[in-house]
Amino acid sequence: MNATATTTPFSTLIRTASHEQHTEAESSTFMSDMLGGRLGVDAYTRYTEQLWFVYRALEDGAQALREDPVAGPFIQPELMRRAELERDLAHLRGEGWRDGLEPLPATAAYAERVAECAREWPAGYIAHHYTRYLGDLSGGQIIRGTAEKTWGFERKGDGVRFYVFEQISNPAAFKREYRELLDAVDADDLEKQRIIDECKRAFALNTAVFRELGEVFPLSA
Repeated sequence: MNATATTTPFSTLIRTASHEQHTEAESSTFMSDMLGGRLGVDAYTRYTEQLWFVYRALEDGAQALREDPVAGPFIQPELMRRAELERDLAHLRGEGWRDGLEPLPATAAYAERVAECAREWPAGYIAHHYTRYLGDLSGGQIIRGTAEKTWGFERKGDGVRFYVFEQISNPAAFKREYRELLDAVDADDLEKQRIIDECKRAFALNTAVFRELGEVFPLSA
């Protein structure tokens, strides 16, 4: 990192450095088709299943990191999504939703990388925490609106609870405080660059999941 980078807030560096990958993930064929209402609820269900594997890794890892000096401040109960995902999956797949639940290969790789960072590199875990939860608070709301409109879910009800943060009354203020945590992260410039690189890797892993979902749910010509 050069002198200019050192004076730029870390939250800004992360956002700008991962912008290209973020755009690529959002504009994937699968996500475009789903947000465009061109896919059935089965595609949305399969996507929700993949999220469960990633968030299981994120939130299993969070338990051991609560007291960690670097990652600990980011572990906030109001962000946790696994219980909401499981309620959505019970609605989408029925009470036996775990039966036959399998991650796509890209999802398994993504979840394993999250778990690896949680075990071995708390600063790297922050990169995955940031890309997922801040994305859910922002772009995730677009997915919720599409799902409610396209497949008739009750507003903020079963099927879309993953996107409803009931304990966060002011998302804008929460995101601002989260960015302040990023700016205060206890890491030198070299470690901060590694975190930024891991953010890029997180987006690439997510994009790979979209790519495989797109292969499962191609639009018929």
